[in-house]
Amino acid sequence: MIRAEGVATVTDADFDTEVLGARLPVLVEFTADWCGPCHQLAPVLSAVAAEERDRMRVVQLDVDTNPEVAIRYGVLSMPTLIVFRDGEPVKSMVGARPKRKLLTELEDVL
Repeated sequence: MIRAEGVATVTDADFDTEVLGARLPVLVEFTADWCGPCHQLAPVLSAVAAEERDRMRVVQLDVDTNPEVAIRYGVLSMPTLIVFRDGEPVKSMVGARPKRKLLTELEDVL
């Protein structure tokens, strides 16, 4: 899996605890090793995770090794970004984007 520095990895086994049970909003990147745009997004997610650590968590889930959560939320394209707040998905975005655009899109859910 593409590792974004400073971004935790979640799995099917710990998703409910780490994401749905989190006290802060959580941005989940659904990713895969073969996904070119996911590689482009990794440094953006690292920067967002560092800058917004007091307002939200950023995590990654590899869809190839953890298909259950991806199926549960209807994830068909990578990268898909879903923000969860209070155990519910509140925003979904598909595709890589620059940091400034991502932060602007996240403002209404943080």
